[in-house]
Amino acid sequence: MSISINRYNSEQQAEWDNFIDASKNGTFILKRGYMDYHSDRFQDFSLMFYDDGKLLAVMPASLHGDEVRSHGGLTYGGIISDKKMTTPKMLEVFDVLKAFLKENGIKKLLYKRVPAIFYQYPSDEDMYALFRNNATIAYRNISTTILMEDKINFNERRRRNIKKAIKANLLVHQSFDFKGYINLVNEVLGVHHDAKAVHTGDELELLASRFPDNIKLFITENNEHEMLAGVLIYEMPMVAHTQYIANSDRGRDIGALDLVFDYLINNVYTTKKYFDFGTSNEENGKVLNFGLVGQKQEFGGRGIIYDIYELDI
Repeated sequence: MSISINRYNSEQQAEWDNFIDASKNGTFILKRGYMDYHSDRFQDFSLMFYDDGKLLAVMPASLHGDEVRSHGGLTYGGIISDKKMTTPKMLEVFDVLKAFLKENGIKKLLYKRVPAIFYQYPSDEDMYALFRNNATIAYRNISTTILMEDKINFNERRRRNIKKAIKANLLVHQSFDFKGYINLVNEVLGVHHDAKAVHTGDELELLASRFPDNIKLFITENNEHEMLAGVLIYEMPMVAHTQYIANSDRGRDIGALDLVFDYLINNVYTTKKYFDFGTSNEENGKVLNFGLVGQKQEFGGRGIIYDIYELDI
């Protein structure tokens, strides 16, 4: 068998990042500058697969006892490949992967596949390999996504709210006040969900400085320059993905969030294939937040699955 496997080390950052850029299913959150910002919280176990000495695939991963997750700190990961990957070659990759994990005392792989909307080219070879290796679905979350070339109209309530926001002279624009925005996110999450953002303001500021073309914040303000609502966007080649959505109580009363979504969907991201609102689940997909998914559907979004597989080694 010609495929070999190595643990990633920091000297290979350029090789890793260049491969992600050239891949058919990778996005910027799988580059080391994003993954490693929380390296103090996760023990890296990322892998690189070579075919006769040439890099064939990578797998972002972290170690959790005798379990490897791809990746514990990311929404998705799995095996990232380029157009050279074929289905038989992916089966070989999985054979090598299973043997390597077993040699290292790993008993389970938690595999967070890249959702299909992020593909730049067909990339389901890993799905077939998971099936062939008797992997099972551990968790299933559902996101809400707009197909931009065939948008569903906003419902009547959203259109009324947009008119209300325009009448109140609210202004939407790009902002670089990431710390102020995370404060708003945490305020909303704390009041309504007893939770807080995964990222701190400092972390978000750092990531945005590393990926200024990918991480963008859009907010709605009133005449007093008070931040009423906002959406943090992660820009991918095919997708504009909402990472954080926040709407203050005052903003909710006058349609502030509706206005920013109208601006993003109908003006800023018209050339993207998808506009993805993100998942609306709790308890690893077992619970659906009907209010949250309902709001996203009223903007014209429909369901896309985010699957996580479990493979016994």
